[in-house]
Amino acid sequence: MKPAQYDIIRAPVVTEKSTRLGELNQVVFRVRDDATKPQIKAAVEALFQVKVTAVNTMNVKGKVKRFRGRVGQRSDVKKAIVTLAAGHSIDVTTGI
Repeated sequence: MKPAQYDIIRAPVVTEKSTRLGELNQVVFRVRDDATKPQIKAAVEALFQVKVTAVNTMNVKGKVKRFRGRVGQRSDVKKAIVTLAAGHSIDVTTGI
């Protein structure tokens, strides 16, 4: 079964580094682990009504952290850096 657009795009990533990418007309999203680049491109174009020129993805492995002496591990995350066409923009601080 094909996942819906809201299932593919989980959340925007709002960090200092992702905010600087906004100057290059790029936006960073957390996406499903099994999402492909064409699925991510179609989801962003459908949800935000923008033109996407490129999608780069990365798998970030979860860190091993300690909490009260016990060892735990954060979840693995897949991120997508979406490059928008000139003249298009997405404001991630507002909702859809």
